Amino acid sequence: MRFFSATRTVFVMIAMAMTFAGAAEAASKAKIERRTDNALHEFTDTISGADAVLAQAAGYLVFPSIKKAGIGIGGEYGQGALRIGGKTVAYYSTAAASIGFQLGAQARRQIIVFLDPEALKKFRASSGWEIGVDASVAVITLDAGGAIDTTQLNQPIVAFVFDGKGLMYNLSLEGSKISRIKQD
Repeated sequence: MRFFSATRTVFVMIAMAMTFAGAAEAASKAKIERRTDNALHEFTDTISGADAVLAQAAGYLVFPSIKKAGIGIGGEYGQGALRIGGKTVAYYSTAAASIGFQLGAQARRQIIVFLDPEALKKFRASSGWEIGVDASVAVITLDAGGAIDTTQLNQPIVAFVFDGKGLMYNLSLEGSKISRIKQD
């Protein structure tokens, strides 16, 4: 029983350290904007139908780089921008922690698309939003060379997770905590 208590304590400390370290090193608005633009260009250039999805969205939250690392206990952190009508309206961070067999590091891009204006409104009104608790997010995957069919997107919130090679498979975003970055 002591082992699990000590492990949980270490786990919580690592997750908090990653969250606070990430928040302390918040990227500048210009840097987040540049990275967000690059991620959106990659998304629309490499995934057929991506333009149509963004065009029908009430808003979309772009995390151009979420870095994940772990040795048994892991964590991830990233910063991004919420865009409505193609313009940035706020900046956010995402953080998550995990425990289990894991070794290594990876980076990914993530775009959360709010297809329902009411879902976007609830997101913006929250002080901290956790996927799987505050809302369900459908993660979209495609086969190689596949295209997004906007007529099949029937969830209020969908997410696309990709890297330099295309959309990533078998990912769960549950437990990811998204918070607004206070920037002046």
